[in-house]
Amino acid sequence: MNKNILKLIMVFFAIVAFNACSEDDEIQFTAQTPPDQISFTNDFLGEYLLSEQTAQNNAERFTWESPDFGIPTPITYQLEGSADFEFTAPELLAETSNLQASITVAQLLSLAEAAGLDNDEATENPDTGDLYFRVRALIGSENAENSPETLSEVTTLTVTLIATGGPEPLPVFPNLYFVGNATAADWNNDNNNFPLVRDPENENVFTYTGKFLGGDTNEFKLIENRGAWQPQWGLQDGSFETSEDLGGDPGPFQITDGEGYYTLEVDTENKTSSLIAFDEASSEAYASIGIIGFGTTGSDQGWNQDINMTQSTFDPHVWYISEIELFDGEVKFRAEDDWDVANWGSNTEFSGFGSLGGPNIPSSAGTYEVWFNDLTGNYMLISLQ
Repeated sequence: MNKNILKLIMVFFAIVAFNACSEDDEIQFTAQTPPDQISFTNDFLGEYLLSEQTAQNNAERFTWESPDFGIPTPITYQLEGSADFEFTAPELLAETSNLQASITVAQLLSLAEAAGLDNDEATENPDTGDLYFRVRALIGSENAENSPETLSEVTTLTVTLIATGGPEPLPVFPNLYFVGNATAADWNNDNNNFPLVRDPENENVFTYTGKFLGGDTNEFKLIENRGAWQPQWGLQDGSFETSEDLGGDPGPFQITDGEGYYTLEVDTENKTSSLIAFDEASSEAYASIGIIGFGTTGSDQGWNQDINMTQSTFDPHVWYISEIELFDGEVKFRAEDDWDVANWGSNTEFSGFGSLGGPNIPSSAGTYEVWFNDLTGNYMLISLQ
């Protein structure tokens, strides 16, 4: 009997010891404050020109690297701006889980006002000054006790408020982008696709020559803003119409003559359009296309080496660069790193009908998305700011 009691006691203590060990062996993650600050990864302009006329435009897109808190956890980023370097009264400009955020001209104007800047010639306040920015990364809620976080170094942007009677900013015109299963965009309205090229002499006329898929079910429409369905353009009783005028969505264009190359031209003022087959039989895409010139580097060295573009998988005649910094200067497009193969130029800055051997294309400092069509020489430089 005594032996049995002793065995039971030993089993009891073994169970207790096992449970204690199990509780102690539970895995616990402890977040650590990253040893290094996060850093902005985008380049900034030397000066940002601000005006009320462009208040709704994007002024800058900040990008940064992800910090390592030592555990797998969601991170919240807060982009902050300030009128002073010490961030006495920081302003929350954006809160996101992404590694980027854009700010508008209106947000810069608000910070500029807090910094005592104005464009009133009757006051002694300066119209040029510095604004300060940082990004904060944290896990958990902002008020959580002992929640690790890290701050970037402070970045300074110089802004100038355009004075009354001073130079007017360039007008901002809407672009038109394809959406539909007859195009490279398919029905994704947030696509990275060649926009239609605006006629430099008529801001209401757009054109595009390229590949379309044919068949009874292959269609497309046009939208003005990537990621937004409204406003959209299409065909309604043979007229080129916008959803804003109709109070509803117009019908699509249809490619009924089969897959091939077509030239589309639309007029947003006169509400006309044409879609005409384009003879592409004798045209072969080049092996490579690059952008070259003083405007790519800000020096004459830019004429020595092409910055290669990416070829579209949908249409081999279409080439693009998703993001590139350009400088005040001139550029051209060149085929296969050889002037003797082919090069295109134009006397129009942001969009144009490039011509073989044409004059250099003027470029302005900024960050751009660039598109080029080696079938027609058409190009687009879309500002990302």
